[in-house]
Amino acid sequence: MDLTKTAFGSWSGGRFMHFGQRLEEDRWINLARKAYDEGVRTFLTSDVYGVGKGDELLGKALEGIDRDTYCLAAMIGHDIYDGQRNGAKGYARFTNPELRGPDGYEEYLERATKQCAERCGTDHFDIVMLHNPDSIGYSSPEVWSAIATLREKGLAETTGIAPGPANGFAIDMAYCMENFHEEIDSAMIILNPMEPWPGRYVLPIAQEFDIDILARVVDFGGIFHDDVKPGHYFKDGDHRTYRPEGWIEHGNEKLEKMRPIAEKYGLTMLQLACVWDLSQKPVVSVGPTFIQEAGDDARPVEEKIAEFAALPDVTLTNEEIETIREIGNNEGCMPLKGASTRYEGIDPQPDHWPMRPELQPLADKWNLNPAW
Repeated sequence: MDLTKTAFGSWSGGRFMHFGQRLEEDRWINLARKAYDEGVRTFLTSDVYGVGKGDELLGKALEGIDRDTYCLAAMIGHDIYDGQRNGAKGYARFTNPELRGPDGYEEYLERATKQCAERCGTDHFDIVMLHNPDSIGYSSPEVWSAIATLREKGLAETTGIAPGPANGFAIDMAYCMENFHEEIDSAMIILNPMEPWPGRYVLPIAQEFDIDILARVVDFGGIFHDDVKPGHYFKDGDHRTYRPEGWIEHGNEKLEKMRPIAEKYGLTMLQLACVWDLSQKPVVSVGPTFIQEAGDDARPVEEKIAEFAALPDVTLTNEEIETIREIGNNEGCMPLKGASTRYEGIDPQPDHWPMRPELQPLADKWNLNPAW
């Protein structure tokens, strides 16, 4: 199956990414199953989530369901097999020269995809995406030639790219799409009404090369779930405690400015965020993070799934899209990851690196600022 309008990512539920309460295993499985029962038909996982545990739980949730009735996407790229975890930095990308050279890419991708599929209880994926690539992943023909073999071997119907984990990589995405678009059917990027930048700049590039966009972080740290308010309680270790001071207050101020448009169409605020994304080509799918907030009186995460699954077919006008973009304008609010002139003179890191000469023409063509 192709990507569908609504998507459930195995990062939800707090088990593998620390947002809100950590759901018990049975509740997490029931949550994913509820997503399917309510009408969600795209499911996403990555082998690095829980070092395979995310795959296994999603496989249990989907067990017994007709495989032809949902789109299953896997993200492969962190080497959890031969690499070593480096604390908070996680696992090295499989393209790390200390792990292997280009002649080892094909073997690794086949092995990793097969094992991920086995854990998910399937023999193939509808989509396999290159997950959080380093500079080699964005620029190496050998990487994309190896990814193409996943289709030839029947492990993937289509292939794509999922940059991250932080925001940025716009210039690298431009280069990658320009040079390897034949292997990129879809891409997953951060995009929501309070983070239109830099994702909005990737949309016209993807549209030129007929690449479908799946938008993640649509909920903006839970703000669009409409239950993260000033004074909100976060448990120790919640990723959102690392956000800049005042982000909840500013987010809620912007939320109220957007609310009249939601009320016009009878939408919840999460639905408005999803509709805003989907009203922009070539976005075809949205995948929020479903968070069980802490506290006895917190809204059940199951309600959020039902609200999301009931997403109506609404398309905002160009004026409404722009009004919301202006309210949420975040341009220049943070240093972006990926290629940048800010990193000149340093050795490439897994998530940031200096500009290369061949990137500048792409930055000029697509109005991408190398100093972002």
